[in-house]
Amino acid sequence: MRLICALICLLSLQIIVQAQPPLETKYPDLAFQNYQMSFERVRLAYAKHEPAVKRMFESKDIKYPCKNILYRGFKATNDLELWARNSIQDTFTLIKTYKICALSGILGPKRVEGDKQVPEGFYFIAEFNPKSEYYLSMLVNYPNYSDLIAGDKSRPGGDIYIHGACMTVGCMPMTNEWIEELYIISMISRIHGELNIPVHIFPLRYTQKGLDYIGREYKNEAEKQKFWVNLKRAYDYFEATHKSLPVMYDEKGDYAF
Repeated sequence: MRLICALICLLSLQIIVQAQPPLETKYPDLAFQNYQMSFERVRLAYAKHEPAVKRMFESKDIKYPCKNILYRGFKATNDLELWARNSIQDTFTLIKTYKICALSGILGPKRVEGDKQVPEGFYFIAEFNPKSEYYLSMLVNYPNYSDLIAGDKSRPGGDIYIHGACMTVGCMPMTNEWIEELYIISMISRIHGELNIPVHIFPLRYTQKGLDYIGREYKNEAEKQKFWVNLKRAYDYFEATHKSLPVMYDEKGDYAF
């Protein structure tokens, strides 16, 4: 009886979960690997960075190749954190913090095409582009379900990347040196089974100083405040446990935890 009640409650919330990797996929994914390595940029980046990447993971007691990584971005400080764990039962360990070399827009989520905003919320890497005009790039799956509900219905925007070339109108650009390393790390994780590499993007770190800042500077922006409180629940959980929550949504487009 309890199970039936739980199922009814879950359905009534209309919770939507991000797609999971298909069970029949085999790893390592040699087709993906061979395609990526057919590009000179990727081969050169791999030869240049892979030995150091291996040492970096092993120095943190993370088995290599690693197939459990997660990125966290903080717009106010231009930080992109790389976290990793040995298995889904383990906690995440901070591997390295990179500097995003340019950001456009202001604090707050992306809501419409052309607003030059970097999105805020919970995403994953949806595509690898080895022939990007920005050297190398990885597509973030904006807009997600929350963005489609809360943003402009006809023109929510898109094409949000972590990329090289250090220029942006809403993406997260890195220097070419750092995008090479990030691309190789992410590619290796994807080859070995992590189809949906999480990318969590926050306005800032929810420290007391950060909370005081957004409380003071955005005190009259109720929608942003409500949105940031919603994000903070997942931020607090990760800070306390070094584990990530499943990405789910309710019928209003809010993240459901």
